[in-house]
Amino acid sequence: MAWPNKNKDMLYRRVGNSGLHVSAIGLGGWLTFGGHVENETTFICMKQAYDCGVNFFDTAESYAGGQSEIIMGQAIKKYAWKRSDLVITTKLNWGLANGEILINNHGLSRKHIIEGTRASLERLQLEYVDIIYAHRPDRLTPMEETVRAFNYVIEKGWAFYWGTSQWSADEISEACGIAKALGLIAPIVEQPLYNMLDRTKVEGEFQRLYSRAGIGLTTFSPLKMGLLSGKYNDATTQPPPGSRFAESNDRFADSVRRDWENEQWAGTIRKIVKLKTLADKLGFKLSQLALAWCLKNENVSSVITGASRPEQVIDNVESLKLLPKLTPEILTEIDDLLLNKPDEDPARQD
Repeated sequence: MAWPNKNKDMLYRRVGNSGLHVSAIGLGGWLTFGGHVENETTFICMKQAYDCGVNFFDTAESYAGGQSEIIMGQAIKKYAWKRSDLVITTKLNWGLANGEILINNHGLSRKHIIEGTRASLERLQLEYVDIIYAHRPDRLTPMEETVRAFNYVIEKGWAFYWGTSQWSADEISEACGIAKALGLIAPIVEQPLYNMLDRTKVEGEFQRLYSRAGIGLTTFSPLKMGLLSGKYNDATTQPPPGSRFAESNDRFADSVRRDWENEQWAGTIRKIVKLKTLADKLGFKLSQLALAWCLKNENVSSVITGASRPEQVIDNVESLKLLPKLTPEILTEIDDLLLNKPDEDPARQD
């Protein structure tokens, strides 16, 4: 259910089967906070988001070596926002910001979950976060240990809920099953990659998860690192020199480079050009179409966006006005254009 706000441009959605509500548009600090954007600009972007009704701000211990959490905490202090108005989330696993010997400063052991949570709260200058995520699975730690550790964090009041990020359906189901068997709190949310070009996990693998486990989604990379903004539409043969897709070493840029090497880049760009034409016809930017399309999935509680300028925040929130225009006919047109809609699991059909 979406709740109205005094800011008519914002919607709030329930996170999975919990009682927590987040703004349909969230603001994250993956590539910007404490990193590629000046701190004062980050403060302005967060203030713009808050003024637009955004209450959901996401970060992680690994973002910018812990600086993302520090800058987010400073913004909250700077503007003296009421803590009860905000939903602040962070993620644990990579942990190098917490010490020099990595072995116990990463993963999802009881040791790192407890120490990592306390270190994140110190950087954020907060008494608690609303959701703490397991940032990728840890297959070297028994699942029961991880579930019990996150419950300890909740019992201590350092977090209200816990969730997962980039876990498989089987891993989430295992965690939920262990929590149920032990009378503990299960994860309420998964944070996956999801956009028009990456649909298999959210729409395919997770089909049974939503109803069986009550899991909601806070999704990231709705623009596939800018590809769905249209700024690469003239680069029909390969990622342009100097661009993130050409230069970055992260795994997401690597996946796009593999497409280029497999001669799929040009085909992807042709599809995006057609999406741009559709967005123009609807009277919106391509980036706004990409955001609104993610939110048409009823399992998506919030789409986490990034921003290096306050104007981008306003554009992102404006995408909510497109939701009523994304009729079943328009969504079918998009599916026919992309040709990547996962098949319905026969076990889910009548």
